[in-house]
Amino acid sequence: MSVRSAVSAGKSALNTMGLDSSIRAVAHPVRRNILEWLKSPQLNFPDQEYGQELGVCLGQIIERCELSPSTVSKHVDLLRSSGLLESQKVGNAIFVRRSEAAIQHFKMLMAAQISVQ
Repeated sequence: MSVRSAVSAGKSALNTMGLDSSIRAVAHPVRRNILEWLKSPQLNFPDQEYGQELGVCLGQIIERCELSPSTVSKHVDLLRSSGLLESQKVGNAIFVRRSEAAIQHFKMLMAAQISVQ
C-alpha cells in the first residue's frame, strides 16, 4: 500500500468515525430538537438575560426541554462530543451554540455516504 493510499484510508476511517458519532448524536429526538432550536436562538430563546453573542445558556435549554437537568446535560454532552455543538463556560453559566462547520461537514459526509454512484 502506498503512502498516499494509507493516508487516504486513514482519512476515510476518520470521516466514517465522525459520521458514526454524528449519526448517534442526531438519533434522539431531544438532541434533534436542541439543534433545531439553536438554529434560530433569538426566536426560540427570546427571554435569555445574557444576549446571544455567547450562545444560549444551558439553563434555557433545560427549561425548554422540560426534562431533568442531568438528562439535558447528557444530551448536550453527546452533541458536543460529536462536534455538532460548541460550548463556553462563563462564570457559573454554560453557553452552547451550533457548530455550523461541523454540521455542514456532517451533511457532506452523509450525502456522500448515501448518494448513488
